[in-house]
Amino acid sequence: MKNEPTIALPADPDDGQDFDVSAAGLERGLLARELRQLRARLGLTLAAFAARYGIPEDEYASYESVRTAPPAAVMAYLRVIIAEPEAAARAVKRAA
Repeated sequence: MKNEPTIALPADPDDGQDFDVSAAGLERGLLARELRQLRARLGLTLAAFAARYGIPEDEYASYESVRTAPPAAVMAYLRVIIAEPEAAARAVKRAA
């Protein structure tokens, strides 16, 4: 057996447009949801959020839309932003 992805959410057999979702895909989707909810809570546009936290807008957009998974270091930084958004923003501002 090759390294087949673990299916976290199987496709609905009655829905021809549905598809299996891997554990990694589900994790990316949940992170994207959490990031969108945080951005909405902060009342920021995608561009404003990316600028506030020093993340290139196109890269951040790809995380929110589940197109790509962030590298480990970016993932750690996103977790800090989620836990302490104001402290993270102050740190970026001081570093600039």
